[in-house]
Amino acid sequence: MTYLSSAAMVSARGSQRILAAAVAIILAFGLAVMVAPQARAANRDWLRPDSTGACEWDGVGYWVQRCDVWSPSMGRNIQVQIQPAQRGGNAGLYLLDGLRATRETNAWVKDVNAAQVYADHNITLVMPVGGTASFYMDWEGPATYDYRQPVKYQWETFLTKELPPYLEQHFGVARNNNSIIGLSMGGSAAITLAGKHPDQFRQAMSYSGYLNYTFPGAHSLMRFALWDAGGFNVNAMYGSLFSPRRFESDPMYQIPGLRNTDVYISAASGIPGPADRNIALEHHAAGIPLEIFSLLTTKAWEVKARAMGIRVTSDYPPTGEHNWATFGHQLVRTKKQVLDVMNAW
Repeated sequence: MTYLSSAAMVSARGSQRILAAAVAIILAFGLAVMVAPQARAANRDWLRPDSTGACEWDGVGYWVQRCDVWSPSMGRNIQVQIQPAQRGGNAGLYLLDGLRATRETNAWVKDVNAAQVYADHNITLVMPVGGTASFYMDWEGPATYDYRQPVKYQWETFLTKELPPYLEQHFGVARNNNSIIGLSMGGSAAITLAGKHPDQFRQAMSYSGYLNYTFPGAHSLMRFALWDAGGFNVNAMYGSLFSPRRFESDPMYQIPGLRNTDVYISAASGIPGPADRNIALEHHAAGIPLEIFSLLTTKAWEVKARAMGIRVTSDYPPTGEHNWATFGHQLVRTKKQVLDVMNAW
């Protein structure tokens, strides 16, 4: 048996302590390396879960993710393009599309780049994909005349009941701290949804929306517009011409619900301006009357809203047609108001 001197034993114990300390440091460093990916450096740098497993990066850039959100009411996944808030803020900004919305992309990141406009700010952009001619309503029946391939529209339910829990869980968006903006058809829906769901939307903005579509003759105009957009059946929207739901969907009848909401409305004159010079002739033929119609209904809505004591900010540019030059101008113009009200700078 070998015996160590007291000095040797002290030296050995000291070496063991040093070795143990070194091992502890190495293990701690290794653990830190393994844990590091979970400690996200930035709110936008990682893909959230969705109903297919995980969202995907969208080709538009600016941290936009394309997420599949299951809609029980429509029985399918709804794609939503989402740009997370820069610093994890809980404010959300819903951006609704126009009548000819596609199932490929929300036009707010195709025809103008809303993600670029809000790239430096602490608000989550929420851009649902699809909903052609839907007015973002819950429809009474199949949306098209083709009963072999029925289209089920329950957009109000999706936007106000199914999507908010997903956004809250995975993007930190509060259910009661949202702004909603829409163009054309989406402008009508933005005002209506905010009026019906004031607990969800603190702010509503309509760019060239149709803010009264139950006046005499409007039903026929909508019938033609919906048919032209892809064979959609206006009767399936609210059941019948005299259904109470027809009036519930009209922004003109949702004004009382906006008493505590920041409201912004705009429509141009329809007169071609400098921004409309390079537009094709056939687009002028549609863009001029559509914007005039929007202007008339928007001004009528404003008169009624102000008479009922609603605070409204309005803008009526002297030139501009119903096109993305007009809508994009309003997006930039209202950015400060959105960020001020939503405290999302």
